[in-house]
Amino acid sequence: MIDQILSYNKRFVAAKGYAPFITSSQPDMKLAIVSCMDTRLTKLLPNALGLRNGDAKIIKVAGGTILTPYDSVMRSLLVAIYELGCQEVMIIHHSGCGACNMNADHFLHLMRERGITDEAIKEAEQQVNLNEYLDGFHDTEASVHRTVRTVQQHPLVPKDIIVRGFIIDSRTGELTPVD
Repeated sequence: MIDQILSYNKRFVAAKGYAPFITSSQPDMKLAIVSCMDTRLTKLLPNALGLRNGDAKIIKVAGGTILTPYDSVMRSLLVAIYELGCQEVMIIHHSGCGACNMNADHFLHLMRERGITDEAIKEAEQQVNLNEYLDGFHDTEASVHRTVRTVQQHPLVPKDIIVRGFIIDSRTGELTPVD
């Protein structure tokens, strides 16, 4: 699959397919979005929000959540705020999210099936609580609230940054505010 992508990329560049996408690195709408990496949202999310290339910084991560106040998602938001001028943040979860049903025990079982040893799992557990790390959320709305709160209460996020939470219907694109 990767070789096919590389082949396509050569043709794309040769045909100057990139031309319509040229923009600056600064988001035109001064907006950052944290959303799920679900493939159903790849084109649906920006289209449902009326976003064009260059309008917003979109940070995609499993479940659209921030696991800890100092993880890479939060770091990306801080970069978006301080280096890229974002003034508003949208936290967008979606209907039918797989992270909603993630179970650490099942996840560990799948890892063992793929050859991950108990020794490797024990080594990982020295770095992180795998039950918390691999478990999903069980209430989408509560997860949106928790993620919004993490950003709003973060000591390095300025108080003038607007942070709001939403759930997008992964079939229709309808956006529902979570207040």
